[in-house]
Amino acid sequence: MRPAVALLVAFLLPLGSGTGCGGSGDDAETAGTPGGGKTLEELWRAPGDDVAVIAGTQNHEPGDVRVSFLVVDSEERVSLLPTARVWVARALDAPPFLESTARLERIGLPGGAEADATHIYVAHLRLPEVGTYWLLAEPEGGKPVQALGNVVVSEDDREPGLGDPAPRSETPTLASARGDLSKLTTRTPPDVSLLRYSVAGSLRAKIPFVVVFSTPKYCTSRTCGPTVDVVEEVARRFEGKNIRFIHVEVYEDNDPAKGLNRWMKEWGLETEPWTFLVGRDGRIVERFEGTVSVRELEDVVGEVVED
Repeated sequence: MRPAVALLVAFLLPLGSGTGCGGSGDDAETAGTPGGGKTLEELWRAPGDDVAVIAGTQNHEPGDVRVSFLVVDSEERVSLLPTARVWVARALDAPPFLESTARLERIGLPGGAEADATHIYVAHLRLPEVGTYWLLAEPEGGKPVQALGNVVVSEDDREPGLGDPAPRSETPTLASARGDLSKLTTRTPPDVSLLRYSVAGSLRAKIPFVVVFSTPKYCTSRTCGPTVDVVEEVARRFEGKNIRFIHVEVYEDNDPAKGLNRWMKEWGLETEPWTFLVGRDGRIVERFEGTVSVRELEDVVGEVVED
């Protein structure tokens, strides 16, 4: 194994890695043998920059897995090519069992909150079993770059999954805070349209809703800052429809030094941002860890509103 590969293994392979099996994802699949029968390491050895994937998601449950990531070349340039080929294998020295396409999604809105990158790749992969998988991404076109990383699929994550009931959190609202916006949001300007309803009140009313747990001011990842902008834009597009949009901050008293607030703990969330779509029956319809694009969120909200 060449030194660069050994270094990536040391940094990327989580403890307790396992094996699993997979199948085709929803994105375009390549006919025939994924990777042409080469091992993932052989694909990674192809001419071009050898870099590590910058992950946008960390928590994945068995089934249809949404994985987001950045590809940054050796000169610190973020790839903005429209698609990237993705291969998934059970081990670095094993041939991939799945080949798919990741599509570039815009992070946030023009003129809105800024992140270190304006776009992120999103791939949908069918990974039905618990385990640690190796992922290789190669943007299509332009300068060759191969980005290597892991996708960990676990059944013991604390976050509510698809089909789970949404926790009945009495999240704060404009009414409960007596109009004091500083208690409700760190966004500038304040996202007033997302502060009108609580999670518990929406569940009692049996009205579908989107809830985003995010702190615009204190966001710590390379991509999370514009998430509230995205939710606010989708809320604008569905104004007048029978669906609510809610923003919940993540820190006690909006102070990172005090740790996560009780609503984050009630939902079992240890990172941010998270965005959940909850149906009329109070169960999770879709969830997005990390950043989500307007297109992705608008598509799933449209399906619920039409039901």
